[in-house]
Amino acid sequence: MKIKRYFAPDMRQAIRKVREEQGPDAVILSNRRVNGGIEIIAALDYDESMLGGSGPADAAPAPRADSNVADLAAAREQAAAPKPARAASKTPEWSEDPAIAAMREELRSLRGLLENQLSQLAWGEQARRSPLQAGVLQRFADMGVTSDLARELADGVGEAQDLDHAWRQALGLLAHRVRITDDDILSDGGVVSLVGATGVGKTTMVAKLAARYALRHGKRHVALVSTDNFRIGGQEQLQIYGQLLGIPVYWATDSDSLRRVLSELQDKRLVLIDTAGMSQRDMRLAEQLATLRAGGPSIRSYLVLSATTQAATQLEVAQAFRRSPLAGCILTKVDETASLGGALSAAIRCELPVAYVGDGQRVPEDLHPARAHTLVSRAVALMQQTTGGAGQSNGEWSDQSGATHAHV
Repeated sequence: MKIKRYFAPDMRQAIRKVREEQGPDAVILSNRRVNGGIEIIAALDYDESMLGGSGPADAAPAPRADSNVADLAAAREQAAAPKPARAASKTPEWSEDPAIAAMREELRSLRGLLENQLSQLAWGEQARRSPLQAGVLQRFADMGVTSDLARELADGVGEAQDLDHAWRQALGLLAHRVRITDDDILSDGGVVSLVGATGVGKTTMVAKLAARYALRHGKRHVALVSTDNFRIGGQEQLQIYGQLLGIPVYWATDSDSLRRVLSELQDKRLVLIDTAGMSQRDMRLAEQLATLRAGGPSIRSYLVLSATTQAATQLEVAQAFRRSPLAGCILTKVDETASLGGALSAAIRCELPVAYVGDGQRVPEDLHPARAHTLVSRAVALMQQTTGGAGQSNGEWSDQSGATHAHV
């Protein structure tokens, strides 16, 4: 058996050297990456019995020089070395042939280009067959409404004289899909918790609701509770709001302390619970939701959604927090967003009625009860600002009953 070691910058050139010197019957015994390239050990007139193996159960057949690169990548690191019976084979560490990596990247790029071309062809066919529906879909896309919801709304549009008429019909359908609560927190009171991701404005919203309720019913009927034991400064921020509003603030670190605090506050008409902001992928989210559930069935939880968050993320957040029952959602940072369609899409898809809208930092002025047609009108106005005036003029549209709703 003739054994020889070969060096080359890459696998392809190394295999070429083996073929040129030993022919296609040469057997690759090992190959590994070294400084400067690839090292291959090849043999001619290879006999497996010379390695002391007892058959196929002991060693896989060594690849020959006419094998392809994928077969070579699966070769053993040291086929010529004796190994204990039934011992697990060591898998060598390989780095992919640059030529194959470049080919894979080129195929990925071609696939993306093809999908883009097919999408444009499909859109062109849609625009040719149903120009009004295509126009409605384009405006919903500009508004930030998710594509699946936009198509449902566009499909529901009946016969229309022109695009503006079809657009008004579609906006009416959108407004009817947005569910709204009846200002239940400020009118009904109760025990209410605000949950949501980090940085969406839960603590500020708690302060707004507390201040607005205190103005209506008196501050002696309101209490604040914080379960935020994770965020630095979270409890201090709520404590400052409590001092400014003249409303007591309590702390709860777990489900037992939360039950005790709520038991002490049974005489309060409204108890607002400020929770720690957590990512929808945080492993501690389940623990926090379990703490709220253990606090008692009387707790109504509202998901706080930031209007500045992307639609896909909002949907993911809503689905994650729905593991615990939600009474509705509250939209914040409406004054900072460039589009409102994503937030409306998440609320519709997750069947969350919208309770309130926050559009600024002022307490309690920048808090408004949600109204479906007002939200849609505001979404249209934002779309017009982004697209330079597409859609209805002056930010107005009429629902099917003929009432006009201007943006706010």
